[in-house]
Amino acid sequence: TQAPSFELLEPKTGETISLSSYEGKPVAVAFICNHCPYVKHIAEKMAEVAARFQANGGIFIAINSNDVANYSDDSPEKMVEMVAEYGFEFPYLYDESQHVAHAYQAACTPDLYLFDSAHSLYYRGQFDASRPHNEEPVTGADLEGAMIRLMTGKSAPEQQVASLGCNIKWKEGNEPDYFG
Repeated sequence: TQAPSFELLEPKTGETISLSSYEGKPVAVAFICNHCPYVKHIAEKMAEVAARFQANGGIFIAINSNDVANYSDDSPEKMVEMVAEYGFEFPYLYDESQHVAHAYQAACTPDLYLFDSAHSLYYRGQFDASRPHNEEPVTGADLEGAMIRLMTGKSAPEQQVASLGCNIKWKEGNEPDYFG
């Protein structure tokens, strides 16, 4: 599967960021939002994992596709606050139309994708086994392990456990029909 292209606003800078700007580089795409307890639970460690990936030549991008009319905590203004709160050193983009979430078939926050330098899907899975109400430490082991394998030329992890989190908050009438 090829990474669907996109061109989205980065609220922090007011610039438009496109996937095509990163041709020839491995890219991680994380569908997140500001209010989800699953995202908040991993946000600090996600910033660390993203920084290590980027220090080794990868690109990390987060995308918020939630309906901000009904979930004001996910507004672009609040996205800028989240970037500052967790020290994100990667673009956090706003998918107002939700077309990018549809193109990726994103289902929840967090929903994590890792693409190789040809932007072919390498990994889609969980950050790690930690959840807001379990005793597992937040390590980022699953995603970072896949990143390390990718960057060292190894095959993709055979076991890829799906992400678990809050459903993407779709605009009324914009709900996906991925299976119909």
